[in-house]
Amino acid sequence: MPVQQQHQSAAIGQQIKMGIEAVGGVAATSAKQKPRSQSTCWFLQRRQLDNISIVLAEMIATAMLMFLGCMGCIENSVFTNSNFQSALNFGFVVLICIQCFGCVCGAHLNPAVTLASYVYNMISLPMALAYFVAQMVGAFIGYGLLKAVLPENAIYSTSTPNGVCLTLLNSTLTSWQGMSIEFLITCVLISICCGVWDPRNATKQDSVPVRFGLAIACLSLTAGQMTGASMNPARSFAPAIWNGVWANHWIYWVGPMAGALVTSLIYKHAFRREVEDSEVDEATMSTKRTSEAELA
Repeated sequence: MPVQQQHQSAAIGQQIKMGIEAVGGVAATSAKQKPRSQSTCWFLQRRQLDNISIVLAEMIATAMLMFLGCMGCIENSVFTNSNFQSALNFGFVVLICIQCFGCVCGAHLNPAVTLASYVYNMISLPMALAYFVAQMVGAFIGYGLLKAVLPENAIYSTSTPNGVCLTLLNSTLTSWQGMSIEFLITCVLISICCGVWDPRNATKQDSVPVRFGLAIACLSLTAGQMTGASMNPARSFAPAIWNGVWANHWIYWVGPMAGALVTSLIYKHAFRREVEDSEVDEATMSTKRTSEAELA
């Protein structure tokens, strides 16, 4: 074979080899990218499922609040009750709801708390709106279940002629006094929330359900006989819509929502402080050393 033909054959062979390597490289690159694409799709799907789980948990928790909390407010010739019993019952119910669903959705149970968490940069605006819808639907379902399982004389009695668990203004108070009371007690509730959310309390979350339960019981004992101590538009909305009673209903929206907005803004800018990583590590080690000492 002539030398020139040998060189041409060698050149052609080299080109074919390079082409095969190029095709193989593209195929390898595609093979590497394919799992990444699947992983990305899985991640997006997982995040969507997590969001659905959060919203569903918030709805169930709010339904539980209304069903168990309002059941504890029944008072007629058969079931005796008092402000102390109702207040304590609502506190215990909040404790149960947070213990069950706090790890899933935070168990806000309350549009005012959700507004404060949004202002506090705990959740996004779309998630805050989703929480709001879940709370309103959950409250509606919870009170509806109460009416479905209880006899009519338990819902309507001489003590509760308009319906059990309605948040009504005491006849000795004006609307503005009632709104001020709701505003102030909601300020206290949101102060507790902001304190729990404060980064400096990140390692002190073990007794949060008990804290909130006792706080709700205390505030209900204080203002329950004056305004019903709602502090929660969803809690007031569900009984109102099921029974068609809207007297002074606006105070149970304006008072709690304004209190949540004002308090969260003040706490965020005046009292909140970010914690350095070294401080978090030191707090964690301190907690660990304390636990080890107790076990020893």
